[in-house]
Order: sequence, then C-alpha cells, then structure tokens
Amino acid sequence: MTAALGQNPDAQIGREVAIPRHLQDGEEFNTPLSQLIQYGSQLFTAEFTIQEGAGRPLSKGTGAVLSDPSSPLVFPRNFDRVSSPDANACSGCHNVPVTGAGGDRVTEVFVLAQRFDRLTFDRTDPIGTRGAVDESGKLVTMENATDDRKTIGMNGAGFVEMLARQMTAELQTERDATPPGSSTPLTSKGISFGSLTHNADGTWNVSHIQGLAAPSLSSPGTTPPSLIIRPLHQVGNVVSLRQFSNNAFNHHHGMQAEERFGLNADPDGDGFTNELTVADLTAVSLFQATLPVPGRVIPNDPAVEQANRLGEAVFNQIGCATCHATLPLTANHNPGLPGQPGWIYFEPSPYNPAVGPNSPNLQLGPANYPISAPALTVDLTSDMLPLPRLRAHHGLVMVPAYTDLKLHDISATSDPGTDPECEPLDQNQAAGSPGFFAGNCKFITRKLWGFYNQGGAFMHHGKFTTAREAVEAHNGEALPQRLAFDALPTDLQNDLIEFLKSLQVLPPGSSSLVIDEHGKPKSWPPSADSSPDDR
Repeated sequence: MTAALGQNPDAQIGREVAIPRHLQDGEEFNTPLSQLIQYGSQLFTAEFTIQEGAGRPLSKGTGAVLSDPSSPLVFPRNFDRVSSPDANACSGCHNVPVTGAGGDRVTEVFVLAQRFDRLTFDRTDPIGTRGAVDESGKLVTMENATDDRKTIGMNGAGFVEMLARQMTAELQTERDATPPGSSTPLTSKGISFGSLTHNADGTWNVSHIQGLAAPSLSSPGTTPPSLIIRPLHQVGNVVSLRQFSNNAFNHHHGMQAEERFGLNADPDGDGFTNELTVADLTAVSLFQATLPVPGRVIPNDPAVEQANRLGEAVFNQIGCATCHATLPLTANHNPGLPGQPGWIYFEPSPYNPAVGPNSPNLQLGPANYPISAPALTVDLTSDMLPLPRLRAHHGLVMVPAYTDLKLHDISATSDPGTDPECEPLDQNQAAGSPGFFAGNCKFITRKLWGFYNQGGAFMHHGKFTTAREAVEAHNGEALPQRLAFDALPTDLQNDLIEFLKSLQVLPPGSSSLVIDEHGKPKSWPPSADSSPDDR
C-alpha cells in the first residue's frame, strides 16, 4: 500500500523525482479514500522534474505540436512565465492562505498565451504562433496576446461541480421536452437562462439563451445544444475538475496525462510516456473536490458583529444575492449516478468532453483505461473528509458559494477594445477565429465564498487590492446593484464591505463554518431578526 501512494522504498538512489511510483490504473478502487486523497495532495504539491517527464520540448501548452519543432522548449527555453511551462507545482500558484486555495497577484495566469511556442515578442519572427505573430499573421503585444487573470481557489470545488452537473441535467431535460416548432424557458434552481427555440425544421435557435458559454450553445444541423454548465475558468470554459487538471498539468508543468495524450505515447518528445496515469488524475481531482469548504471569520467585537449582520442584510436587499446566490443541491438527482443524492461526488464526470478542444478526458463507463472507468464516489458531506463540511437538511445541501454559475457582462461599455474590465481574446471561441479576436466581456459570477483572503487580488483580473474597488467596478448587468450600493449611507456601505471581509478560507483544522478571530467556533447568526433598520 505504501508503494501505491507514491512512496516506493526501492526507488533508485540518486534519482530526483517528485513521485517515485505513480498509482497504477485500477489501484484507485483498492486504495482507502483518505489515502487516495492524500496521494492527490502529493500530486498537487509535487515539484515535478525532468527525470519524470516535466517539460514539453515539442508541445505547446495547448497540447498541439510546436509551430517550429526545430526550436524545442529545452534549456534555456524550458520555462517561460507568460507562455509556460511556468511552474514546478500546482501549489506554486494555488497556495494562499492554504494549499489548494488562490494566489497573490504575482501568480497571475496568462490565459491563451500557451498557444504560442514561447512568447518572445521578437518583431523579426515571421512564424505564426511561434513567438510573436498570432493566427491572423499580426504581431502581438503584451496587451493583446493573452487574457490576464487572477489565480482562484479550489476550496469547495466539489460542491460547485455537483451544482453544475445538476443544473446541466435540468436544462437538458427542459431542452428534450421542447418539440419542433416551440420554445421553452430555461431555468434551474430558480436561475433563468433565457429561452430555447426548437425550429419546425428540427434545427435550434439559441439566440435567446443567456449566461452559457459558446461551446454549450453549439448546435450544428439538428444536433441540440449541450447546455452544459461549465463552472471552471472565469469565463465558464471548463466542465470539470478533471478536465481542468488535465489542461493544467500539460500547460503549466509539461506533465502529460495518458488519458489526454495516449497510452505509451510521447507527443512532447521528452522521452517519457504515461507521465500521469488515469488513477493519478482521479486522485488529484478528488483532492480538489474534497478540500474544506470556505466559511466566515467574524471577530468577537460587538461593532464588527453588528456590521456583519447589517451588511449581509443589505447585500441581499440591494440585489447582490440575485447573482451571488446560495443554491441547493438536491437529494433526488445525481446525473450519471441514479439513486444517489446530489452531494455524492464521483469521478469521472458524466459531462467530460471526449472530443474537441481540451480533450479527450476520461469517460464514465466500464473499465477500459485510459478511455473510460466506472464511478469512484465520495460523500462530500462526510465527517471523514477535511473539515468544515456542508450538511444535508431536509433533502437539501445549501451551497453558499455566492454564484449563479452564469456568465454576465458587468463592464461599463461592453467594448473589449477599450474597456479595462474586458479581455482582448475570447477563450470560448476557436483560436484564430474572428470571434476569438473580438474579445470578451462576460465572466462567470465570482464565487465569493473564501474570496477575501486568497491573495488580496480582486476581480477576474486580480488588479484591485480591495473588495470595495471590485464592488464599484460593477456596471452593465450589475449597474442597478452598484447604484443601489452608491446610494447607501456610508455606514451601511461599510457594513456590506465588512460582511464581504468575513468570507474566507478557514485555517486548517477548523471544525465550524463560522469562527472568531482566534479560530474558535462561533454561533451565527446570534439572532434572526437583524435588519438595516437596527442601526
């Protein structure tokens, strides 16, 4: 069993690797859950080396072959902070305030720069996506070669993914009940996603759908749109923790998973095959899915306690909770796992894409590694997992992630060319397409649980140092709420900010979802009748 957890006592002396023995496919089902999660933690914190496959001499961060294979990414070109590989370990960025959480501004992610071999901005370089020229043949700058984003945390990610799975299934059920020649409203958990029209000729009109990413709206011919809720990446681009991890291991570390790059294959030309097994990806996905959920830190100061009570009430009253919502996981539906409640997380997700960008990913099915595997389950509410946990009450687990999992445009002008809240590239469009270069202003509603103490970098770009700046940057679809905030008396504005300050990733070992400044469990709320009128 020790060997199955990556600690091989017979490892060769002098060998320098982070994981001496990888979990082999199928062993994940014979490993106790606590040890499997611990092994996933080891993978997340592993500082991978060139002796075990780190680096990708002949592959881009997208997984595609280099534009110029004659200039492989070997020393001194093996690391690049912008186009990557850029980190030794996942925890190199996801580390504030604990491993698995977010990061300081210095850990920013240069999303989509990985489509270049190595960004050099060399104006004499004529080769497309090698170092200076994009897919359209234009020279790039730091301002338009990449989308600059904050590293966000994974705490509570298992509950969020299960919400996305339930919501996806509900939207698909509504889609499937829409006969040709009719339209239907799309709603899930009280959240409206607009409406879908099934044309009389069998084709689909998705123009009135709101809040879903472009890949979930694709409907060529009579193929229905998938309507998949994509809870990961700040533009709602990635379906599951597993897909996210498959992408990141190659992008940031040059570690290629066998389910993505093929069994016994070496597409990056580093001399290593099967650098990460299917079992490895299951373990690291479970580690992220079972991280403690965020909670609240409320000091034992009567003034701060009152501010938190009033601030939360104001947050709800001016409409912030319309998008920053608390949503229910229900007991009666678990897509892909019939008969189980929605808080039974399992790998692999039934919605993992098998084809297309950022694919393939492990499929739910019979054991046929590295293509498919049966479900490996974990109860996200179990006390056997790292605390604190959310609990089921009356057939529901209320998930206070403060998100509706929709894409919204809260920029002032909706113009990616001029608005600093927009991005120059649209990650949800095919690279090099007109839509890709048109830019993006829509982002998934920020999950506020745990957001306050993950590096002091706020908004999707992480360029604000206070939560108040982020609040004041709400325009577009969120303009009514921001104007309502601006109209509040100063003391109530301060109360709302104080409430936001309480939303934190808690110290390791916290058993309660609400603690005081000393880490001790705190009964909250002390009363149920507080309102802004109390002041």
